[in-house]
Amino acid sequence: MQAVKPAAPTGPAIVVNGVEHHMNVDVRTTLLDYLRDHLHLTGTKKGCDHGQCGACTVHLNGRRINACLALARAHEGDEVTTIEGLGSPERLHPMQAAFVQHDGYQCGYCTAGQIMSAVALLDEPCGSDDAAIRECMSGNLCRCGAYANIVAAIRQVRGEAGK
Repeated sequence: MQAVKPAAPTGPAIVVNGVEHHMNVDVRTTLLDYLRDHLHLTGTKKGCDHGQCGACTVHLNGRRINACLALARAHEGDEVTTIEGLGSPERLHPMQAAFVQHDGYQCGYCTAGQIMSAVALLDEPCGSDDAAIRECMSGNLCRCGAYANIVAAIRQVRGEAGK
């Protein structure tokens, strides 16, 4: 009996949280739907599906984007980081730990997108006062109103707590 050779991966490849995946999906599949429905990475939330709420924020090649507005197959060869790739329950990213410490979440629905944007903000030009941080985070909505706590978490990680 001859051994069956496994089929070669098909579709363009994308790296998600450090793991290469071959996207065998329809060209109309959004990055958000690919992450949630095909890779079962459900930390990235589907909010408005129009790029207005920020719940679907992920990092694409180190920059934050709304995954609901990106087509998965348009990002062949790119690197995506989701909230699952940022830290783990045993070893939180400093921003995740600051969100916990400052109660920067209420219902939790927007939290992953808020954290992903906040981490990206660390490498972006953004002033240090609360108004500047709020402006830099304005693409992420929180229906529960945890904005003051979110700003406090960001300031802590930036080393600006108490200023």
